[in-house]
Amino acid sequence: MRKQLEFQEVIGYQFQTPGLLSQALTHSSYANEKHMKKGSDNERLEFLGDAVLEIVSSEFLYLNYPKLPEGDLTKMRASLVCEPTLAFCTRQLNLGDYLLLGKGEDMTGGRKRKSILSDALEAVIGAIYLDGGFASAKEFILKFILTDIEHKQLFYDSKTILQEVVQASYKEELCYRLVGEEGPDHDKHFMVEAWIGEMLIGKGEGHTKKAAEQEAAYQALLKLKK
Repeated sequence: MRKQLEFQEVIGYQFQTPGLLSQALTHSSYANEKHMKKGSDNERLEFLGDAVLEIVSSEFLYLNYPKLPEGDLTKMRASLVCEPTLAFCTRQLNLGDYLLLGKGEDMTGGRKRKSILSDALEAVIGAIYLDGGFASAKEFILKFILTDIEHKQLFYDSKTILQEVVQASYKEELCYRLVGEEGPDHDKHFMVEAWIGEMLIGKGEGHTKKAAEQEAAYQALLKLKK
């Protein structure tokens, strides 16, 4: 309970029905482990939050990018509401710290797993929508997701953008090197470095090589921008 009060302070929203927040933070592994009744986890709230996020992000892009055609708006929305970007958004909330996970899921790195974090964020949106209405959910989305669009797109497209930067400004080739791998087969953790020739420009970690490369590319872009 104390953690949920703390989370409400973090997001700046007080729930009238605290049970909705509890449900939003309950992963199916926890509900199964505790033999909770069906529908006690956050999957239904995630379904609802996904729909609310789609309409708020669509309206936001429509109003703020009046010159972009429909195809570009669709691509931009996809980059902002996809799993990796939503998981990236949860960092400032430390959302993983507040989740209720089953012991097995917790021990195998569930608090940092992008799929779990992005689903939980959508569930929180769904919970706020039911608790405080559309305006409250919209305020949360604008505050924590639809901010710093340039950075979010940079993160989403990091590998592509880095490749273009390197091709335009460097003679050496860009490559990614796998420098570490740990954990059992069902829960691998990869460490990757991004190099231009013999210059190390970024490091990344993730549950897949692709995720680790994306993080390394993003850190490289931040470094090169400086």
